[in-house]
Amino acid sequence: MARCELCGDEAFNEHHLIPRHCHRKAWFKSRFSKQQMQHTIDVCKMCHQMIHHFIPDEKELGRNYNTIELLTAHPEFDNYLTWKRKRVRN
Repeated sequence: MARCELCGDEAFNEHHLIPRHCHRKAWFKSRFSKQQMQHTIDVCKMCHQMIHHFIPDEKELGRNYNTIELLTAHPEFDNYLTWKRKRVRN
């Protein structure tokens, strides 16, 4: 069973660090390779929902939060992850 790369819970979803919606946009094509755009991380359903809740604009998500490090630096998402990781440990 895969583990969520963000909280450690069981992962049933994949998250594109650069949303598929952005893959055909010239801005993204000129800055990222095809491999970078297709890169995904294993995430649990709740973390996946919360990513899109805190960063609903897919262009913003692809431009500013396209790595695990950048995602976890988002203040609201970081607060959520702190809470979720405590919950997973119990």
